[in-house]
Amino acid sequence: MSTPSWIDAPLLGFDTETTGTNVERDRIVTIALVHSVGPGRENETVATWLIDPGVEIPEPAQRVHGISTEHAREHGMQPAEALDEVAGMIVEALGKDVPLVAFNIGFDLAILENELTRLGLPTLVQRLGHDIAPVIDGLVIDRGVDRYRKGKRTLTDVLAHYGLEQDGRLHTADVDVSATLDVVRAIAAKYPQVASSTLEELHREQVGWHGRWAEGMNEWLTKKGRTPDVNTAWPL
Repeated sequence: MSTPSWIDAPLLGFDTETTGTNVERDRIVTIALVHSVGPGRENETVATWLIDPGVEIPEPAQRVHGISTEHAREHGMQPAEALDEVAGMIVEALGKDVPLVAFNIGFDLAILENELTRLGLPTLVQRLGHDIAPVIDGLVIDRGVDRYRKGKRTLTDVLAHYGLEQDGRLHTADVDVSATLDVVRAIAAKYPQVASSTLEELHREQVGWHGRWAEGMNEWLTKKGRTPDVNTAWPL
């Protein structure tokens, strides 16, 4: 009898939409956590938070996620209350070995940890008492199992590569999470070695995959005369 795969067990999808792409300076505007117990939207429980970031939301960010400064101020929660709730739910899931799933999770974790620190709240690492694990990153795994594939690897591109339909407006945090869960399941279906790995093995494999990709990117940046600033550590 085959051992059950992590892909058939509960997963906690995670995504943020923010005021920008600088994890040290920018703020979180929305967060979604999607608890999934199987394929299909009927097996997902979605929790979302709209946050007043306390700063202006720049026009380019508004164009991405559609949330204006005025809307966030009028309807958003205070950051400390919202992010404390989110962190508590993530830590509870990880404590039960429910993996945290995202697409390019390094960004979302870094901005969340920095926000928690700024607000004087315990970080995920502090709450857990160890590194953030188990984590599953659809982008890192896709790069790892299909390293030499040409073309972009945005969430839209990866969905198309695996023949998955978009069923909502991407760059809405909860839609991005559901799409990422679809991608992860598609990768596991196509690459049996991913599905048969334990969470611990897969986490360790992703550390290596990301490290090799980041080193290659830094070499390429150096050759182009640019600053090699891609973080080789993963997930933080």
